[in-house]
Amino acid sequence: MLLSEVAGKVGLTFSGHDLEIRGVNTLVSAGEGDIAPLLSPKHLREFVATRASAVLCDAAHADAAPAGRACLVSANPKLDWARIVTLFAKPQGCLTGVSSQAFVHAEAELGEGVTLYPFAFIGARARIGRNSTIFPGVYVGEDCVVGENATLYPNSVLMAGTILGDRVTIHAGTVLGSDGYGYAQSPAGHVKIPQVGHVEIGDDVEIGANAAIDRAALEATRVGAGTKIDNLVQIAHNVQVGRHCLIISQVGVAGSTKLGNGVVLAGQAGLRDNITLGDGVQVAAQSGVGQDLPAGSLAGGSPSMDAATFLKVGLTLPKLPELMRRVRRLEKALEAVEKEAGRE
Repeated sequence: MLLSEVAGKVGLTFSGHDLEIRGVNTLVSAGEGDIAPLLSPKHLREFVATRASAVLCDAAHADAAPAGRACLVSANPKLDWARIVTLFAKPQGCLTGVSSQAFVHAEAELGEGVTLYPFAFIGARARIGRNSTIFPGVYVGEDCVVGENATLYPNSVLMAGTILGDRVTIHAGTVLGSDGYGYAQSPAGHVKIPQVGHVEIGDDVEIGANAAIDRAALEATRVGAGTKIDNLVQIAHNVQVGRHCLIISQVGVAGSTKLGNGVVLAGQAGLRDNITLGDGVQVAAQSGVGQDLPAGSLAGGSPSMDAATFLKVGLTLPKLPELMRRVRRLEKALEAVEKEAGRE
């Protein structure tokens, strides 16, 4: 499309000549017909040398744009770049309509415009909303509800009773509604506690590949609208996740824990069961959280501590070997003083 069209769709103005834009690329790899972004000043050298036909940057760097290049100026380049890429991104998939090789139970309901790829399975009383796309190998169990414009990528699984809102994206290999981890102890061994709840996913949620969200023991495990969950995340039974949270790869959240709105859990953080994190809490990577955190807290470490203490501990750790050597020297000096004093 023309650069003027791109600018109009994202609400930006541009300098230079109008021209045809065929795609998006990095500053280093872009060529004629591409638009490329400056998202960080550390890439200024590549920005100055780029061969892209058009560039996106903030006002502070517009004067550094290569001579003769059209320039889109943005107050928030990262956000506007996301919008521009969306204009050129091609959706995955090559089929439309309901394949004769998909299985649809006689009691299931399909909305208008649904696409079912070969070898998808739609169980009894399941309902698929308008314009949703179900890729090969997807299992949608009995009594599931999938909202409108949802996308379920290959081999994702919705166990019985799982509910998805509108515009939900579930990436390949993810399982929603598998049994929560619940057992009672007896002299004869571990006795399984049936997990009879379900999973509810709000509107505009995206869940990465090979994640797992367990069904509740009773009632529901819930993920609030707008939350984004990365690959390989485990969310246990009865967890309540608020709206617009960010949960990064390999996070584990134990049963019945509650996350407020806008919580950020960085990679490999682990949360124990039955705790509450207030709105806007941020937890650093590889932290172990074992207690409630009030709204707005910044925490890190294992066991977790407030951010200021965590940073001090991080600065201190490399100094520990030298501190230990100093302590040993002081101990020896003190021992010598005590011996001398004993002789007197």
